[in-house]
Amino acid sequence: MKYLYFLLVLVPVAVVLELLHAGPLWIFFASALALIPLAAVLGKATEELAIHTGPRVGGLLNATLGNAAELIITIVALTAGLDELVKASITGSILGNILIVLGFSLLLGGIRNGVQRFNRTEAGVLATMLVLAVISIAIPTAFSGSIRAGSGRADVQSLSDGVAVIMIVLYLLYLLYTFFFSPYQQQAVGHEAEKAGWSMPIALGVLAVVTAATVGMSEILVGAVEPITKSLGWTEVFLGITIIPLVGNVAEHVVGVQQAYKNNMDLSMAISLGSSLQIALFVAPVLVFVSLLVGHPMSLVFSTFEVVALIAAVVIGAVVSLDGESHWLEGAQLVAVYCIIAAAFFFLPA
Repeated sequence: MKYLYFLLVLVPVAVVLELLHAGPLWIFFASALALIPLAAVLGKATEELAIHTGPRVGGLLNATLGNAAELIITIVALTAGLDELVKASITGSILGNILIVLGFSLLLGGIRNGVQRFNRTEAGVLATMLVLAVISIAIPTAFSGSIRAGSGRADVQSLSDGVAVIMIVLYLLYLLYTFFFSPYQQQAVGHEAEKAGWSMPIALGVLAVVTAATVGMSEILVGAVEPITKSLGWTEVFLGITIIPLVGNVAEHVVGVQQAYKNNMDLSMAISLGSSLQIALFVAPVLVFVSLLVGHPMSLVFSTFEVVALIAAVVIGAVVSLDGESHWLEGAQLVAVYCIIAAAFFFLPA
């Protein structure tokens, strides 16, 4: 993971390119690559802080701040009025975690270790929660499609606000179950013996500095979105589906695949499916309320194709995880589904 930190040199590079008004292509990719190590350091600071606060509070910190980098990026994009980019980023994060992270985890882990086993009950809980999350997105989308064009927009936003509240409550109930009632989590807590490498003041300081840097890089990245889509011929949706989720979550993705390679499938499943769940039930509804504060109201109405892609990903993810066993072919299947969906989004007209 430490090799990602070398990319921190791109933070000042991106700033200089922005000040010199360099080409949007250079600015976009420099800021995107700079966000990768910032997300990694943000995750490291959160982990160190979690060790100091103890397993219970620490687990909650990791659960709520695990996707902090992507939340910052999407909030900046939302402030700029790029609603479609934000929704595509949410979709892309869920798809990426289920199909790419879990897919490569099963593929590489299966090649090295053969048939791998994990806790079927915990995987089942995550799969069920993901199904509920997709339902929470599909209902406002279907409702919006069922009303006449130009009418009921206030009702759509009100429904989205209400559903967002329910999603957050459901996520909090999931955290309550995971950290206080799940026997498997209690067993894991009992075996934790990590030692902090940073003091609490250092962890808090790094968290503050890196958060500020992430905000700055996100503003530079978002500012280059419109020029880059015009120069490359990409749509905002394709950019949100592929690039934005990748730069915010690549460090977490690497850890998930590494754990599967080490035959620690329970942790690998928790990272991939748990991160998708956090995006769907926490980040998405939080963005709905943030959008009201910044004056760019965002509903939970996604495109029909985005909803279909989410349903497909969740269904195949659930099928793969519910038997408690995995092998490399299942991983290849998940990656293949992602490639098909990404190709479809690439050719999807603006």
